[in-house]
Amino acid sequence: MKVSDVLDERIIDLNVDAKDKDEVLTILSKKLKDAGYIDNVETFKKDIYYRESLGVTGIGNYIAIPHGKSDSVTNVGIAIARLNHEIKWETLDGKGVKFVFLFAVSNNNDYARNHMMLLADIAGKLGNDELVEKLLNTTDVKELKELFA
Repeated sequence: MKVSDVLDERIIDLNVDAKDKDEVLTILSKKLKDAGYIDNVETFKKDIYYRESLGVTGIGNYIAIPHGKSDSVTNVGIAIARLNHEIKWETLDGKGVKFVFLFAVSNNNDYARNHMMLLADIAGKLGNDELVEKLLNTTDVKELKELFA
């Protein structure tokens, strides 16, 4: 499974005005709920914050990949937000975040395997500085999808 296999316009917002981590996680969680990826926003966020407590999900270059297994997930997906302003986030490089990839992962073992493949695919792509620069500047969902094709 690749990132391009799960990109869904319903859970992508490239114009997010969030003031902090909680606000962007809430916005993306609600998108996941509305699109049928999760069945409970609060349970999902609680599980995401549990994972956040275990280690940094800000991978650097203004990118964060919050994730965590949750019983509230009904379908594997990645909600994406491009933020209009950098927000504070715990990151490997000490910078804030401008782009968030929120993984919706079930506790089901089949989903967990897909989660690892997706995480590996996205991490590989985000290791390319040129792609990250294009990503940070895109305001078009079609262009975003092409970057991950």
